[in-house]
Amino acid sequence: MKGFVLGGVSSGVGKTVATLSVIQALEDAGYAVQPAKAGPDFIDPSHHEAIAGRPSRTLDLWLCGEDGLRRNYRRGEGDVCVVEGVMGLYDGDGSSTAMVAEALDLPVVLVVDASAGMESVAATALGFREYADRIGRDVEVAGIVAQRAHGGRHEQGIRDALPEELEYFGRIPPNPDLEIPDRHLGLEMGAEAALPREALREAAEPLETERLAAVASEPDDLESETRADEGSTSVDARVAVASDAAFCFRYPATIERFRERAELVTFSPVAGDPVPDCDGVYLPGGYPELHVEELEAGGTLADLGERASDGLPVLGECGGLMAMGRSLTSTEGERGEMAGILPADVTMHDRYQALDHVELEAVDGTLTAAAGESIRGHEFHYSSADVDGDARFAFETIRGDGIDGDRDGLLEYNSLGTYAHVHPESGAFDRFLDLLEN
Repeated sequence: MKGFVLGGVSSGVGKTVATLSVIQALEDAGYAVQPAKAGPDFIDPSHHEAIAGRPSRTLDLWLCGEDGLRRNYRRGEGDVCVVEGVMGLYDGDGSSTAMVAEALDLPVVLVVDASAGMESVAATALGFREYADRIGRDVEVAGIVAQRAHGGRHEQGIRDALPEELEYFGRIPPNPDLEIPDRHLGLEMGAEAALPREALREAAEPLETERLAAVASEPDDLESETRADEGSTSVDARVAVASDAAFCFRYPATIERFRERAELVTFSPVAGDPVPDCDGVYLPGGYPELHVEELEAGGTLADLGERASDGLPVLGECGGLMAMGRSLTSTEGERGEMAGILPADVTMHDRYQALDHVELEAVDGTLTAAAGESIRGHEFHYSSADVDGDARFAFETIRGDGIDGDRDGLLEYNSLGTYAHVHPESGAFDRFLDLLEN
């Protein structure tokens, strides 16, 4: 599958809108598009899926490693892969957009905010192209998409200023209908606030669609990347995954891995579904703080707490951890009872409490790691957890904040709740499945 990366000159330049516009342009031209996201984000990929109609692949070197990143790319489907970058092209020590492009040997199309510039747009793009050589990165900045650019003299001025080594791939005109609402943790999810097709098609019209398709290249030797455990046998286990507006942060690869090796069922705590008959439960992250009243009244979390106290393994990440605690208090001071599995009371804040790639070392064997093993993930949350003094922790934090600055992974019964999100390439979910069968 050929592909290219849409990298930004900075955060806030309009990469997501540019990505969605490019996807729409390629789809309208008859190409099957596989979206992907550089970085650990869950929200941008939800918008990709809403437009492309297929899950967006997660491409993050810190989470997956280079081999895992290449495997995850290979599992995509379509004629061309459009990879949305994270932050500015070169930003990020764990897995920058440039690092992802280099690992996959994909060209970069630079998204530049052209709302107040012409020659300066060209100068910026040329600087980004030449900076790769300065820092020794094998990254090809092939050209630009001019974000928020008008037509006529404005567009022509940008075209004329670009040096011959940079290609012009078109513009995206300013349009208030192309603004995605945001809240804490980022934009609203694609299922809630997908951009209107008509506005996207208007944005896509000035793009040079065939030039974009032509610049896509195919990574070398992806077929040689074989997961060490790719032939793992199925386990005799049934996994229940919470799936609704409160528990919506999960990687497509995680669900794929569950389905490859076990039986998977879903349920909605927000809707008050009973906990399915299962051997283990996975509570992904999301927005439980927006659904405290429904979660408290629905009875699912109370049921889950009873099942966990009887030994049912429950694995929760971030929002899942929050729902596994005793209580959750909003920024307005409204308190709701949660599952009561973990000895923690969670409080929401107006400012984020942690944002980073993380590395955790297991103190003892737990659901996702053997004793002494390190796993990598990421954390991004606006909540803090007030934990009992005698609480047990599964991990020491090598990098990141975790729950108390030094530790992550609250343990109780046979259950585990972490602020860290992990990718299946870490091996964490395979260990979880193997323990369920035992």
